[in-house]
Amino acid sequence: MPQGQPSVVPDDGLTTRQRRNRPLVVVHTGIGKGKSTAAFGLALRAWNQGWPIGVFQFVKSAKWKVGEENALRVLGASGEGGSVDWHKMGEGWSWVQRDSQMDNEEKAREGWEQVKRDLAAETYKLYVLDEFAYPMHWGWIDVDEVIAVLRDRPGAQHVVITGRNAPEKLVDFADLVTDMSKVKHPMDAGQKGQRGIEW
Repeated sequence: MPQGQPSVVPDDGLTTRQRRNRPLVVVHTGIGKGKSTAAFGLALRAWNQGWPIGVFQFVKSAKWKVGEENALRVLGASGEGGSVDWHKMGEGWSWVQRDSQMDNEEKAREGWEQVKRDLAAETYKLYVLDEFAYPMHWGWIDVDEVIAVLRDRPGAQHVVITGRNAPEKLVDFADLVTDMSKVKHPMDAGQKGQRGIEW
């Protein structure tokens, strides 16, 4: 396996192994396509390592059939890799905010409370908090609280947060941040999302 060499070795008293196995907070943000897709790619790697995975979707309706959900559920039930639990907290809204969001705001808060309980119990080794940047951006969930909970989480739990407009404080705190920029998209030419590409 290829092994990258860090450009800087901090004087933090940790061994190379300790530093390498440090749990990460990962943020995928920006206006480009691929934030959730990249997070689910990490989930595939985690599944292959036998890690228990918790996916928490903050803006996807339970009615939406997402290809990654079906694939990861099948893999999780196969008994060959890690387990996969899938939780949906939204009612089908997306990054375009609608007028009546009270139910969605409450569901987002309930979802965050569940994530906090699972982190405290060390339920999963990888958490995918899909579209979680939106509830923070809209002020539904306190960014400072999220950072404090993630900073103090026990064990070796990795957390991936996706969504546009990730708060600057979260970006500064995270270990790995990718800003997906858009160069070109079929929607720019009037083409709607299509099966196998968007879902």
